Amino acid sequence: MKIAVIGAGGVGGYFGARLAVSGGDVTFVARGAHLDAMRAGGLRVLSALGDMHLAPTRATSDATTIGPADLVMVAVKLWSTADAIEIARPLMHADTTIVSLQNGVHAEGELIAAFGRDRVIGGVASIAALIEAPGVVRHNGSMAMLQFGELDGSVSARVDSLLDACKRAGIDVRIPPDINQALWEKFVFLAAMSSMTALTRMPIGPIRDDPETRALFRQLATEVVAVGRAQGIALDDGTVDAIMTRADSLPAGMVASMLGDLQRGNRLELPWLSGNVVMVGKHVGVATPAHAFVCAALKLHADGAPKNP
Repeated sequence: MKIAVIGAGGVGGYFGARLAVSGGDVTFVARGAHLDAMRAGGLRVLSALGDMHLAPTRATSDATTIGPADLVMVAVKLWSTADAIEIARPLMHADTTIVSLQNGVHAEGELIAAFGRDRVIGGVASIAALIEAPGVVRHNGSMAMLQFGELDGSVSARVDSLLDACKRAGIDVRIPPDINQALWEKFVFLAAMSSMTALTRMPIGPIRDDPETRALFRQLATEVVAVGRAQGIALDDGTVDAIMTRADSLPAGMVASMLGDLQRGNRLELPWLSGNVVMVGKHVGVATPAHAFVCAALKLHADGAPKNP
């Protein structure tokens, strides 16, 4: 299986490296200092599950040099989805599959619009990882799981093939009965986690331990569940309780990547997380006051830190 990974950050770098180290035919599409470092010294992944040094690393800024791929994995920030689609075009052929490992529940629709429903499968990446330095990806904690599947719930040879590749790579991998439900379950958690850690500039430990911030975390999760249900997503009555249990199980120092982006003055995925909850909530008639508050509180940071004149 020939795999192209668009984006070699925490998600793409970690899972792409795992697949490559196990013998997979993996090429990364990256840019800037990170790409230069990968070309010069390979890609290093530091992880409690086992460090990796992929040297040499197949990496390029020009997807046209890769040729058609069997699988394209999109692992960029949500504001770069349109760019990733253009990068992916020369990688696509009649049998190419494309999967988003991004946050939110928006990217699948963009990929379908660009390439057709039959080319797209759903994917969920659950991991806390980031670029620590050019050429170096740091995996925080021990959670590193992939879920994927056909959007219509059918069984397919291409999903089975990717499942086998992930198992050979030692990746914790699952094919859920309903990938759309799995996407929304992650979205429920991420929208609450990103909002609370960015709002408070604090990790999950203090947030879940304080009654008032815990209640706000729960309200944020509850609003996303209500929006998802209004769109026909099968989120059951225990979804919010499961999210709170998951929050309680995390290392006390864990934060969402949006807090890291905020602290570094980068753009935020706010419009695709809380912003999307508010937008869809209005469309389906579901009130989302907590997420509206998050959008207002973080709005002035959404485009990154102001540039000096």
